[in-house]
Amino acid sequence: MLVIASLLAGLVFGLGLIVSGMVNPSKVLGFLDLAGPWDPSLALVMAGAIAVGLVAFYISRNRTVSLLGAEMQLPSSRQLDRRLVLGSVVFGIGWGIGGFCPGPGVVALGMGEAKAVVFVAAMLLGMGVFEFFERRKQALLIRPA
Repeated sequence: MLVIASLLAGLVFGLGLIVSGMVNPSKVLGFLDLAGPWDPSLALVMAGAIAVGLVAFYISRNRTVSLLGAEMQLPSSRQLDRRLVLGSVVFGIGWGIGGFCPGPGVVALGMGEAKAVVFVAAMLLGMGVFEFFERRKQALLIRPA
């Protein structure tokens, strides 16, 4: 049941991204271009998503399992550190250059969007490089002196 619910949630999310225009790089770049012909429509999409997220986090704050019985895995850290800020900056730069963020990029790839192929390949490469350095760092920390 959990797999079916996850599939349905992913499909609804993907359809929402398509309907809202988040998979269209020119619409996203129009939102990010404050100096040009700014398109504020994605701000409404974001506000709606934040509202839904706030309600979901409020409801789930005292729960240990989901409605389907899966363990709740909510973020516990409330700390703003260098890694979070740097990651946010890199994310924003990538979003501004490509016009995609990860979810819409994967949806656009599934729709056959040529730009999405390059974006998803670069995203996977970046994830691989990050993982390589994280594992290397962990290996150095664990290695006996």
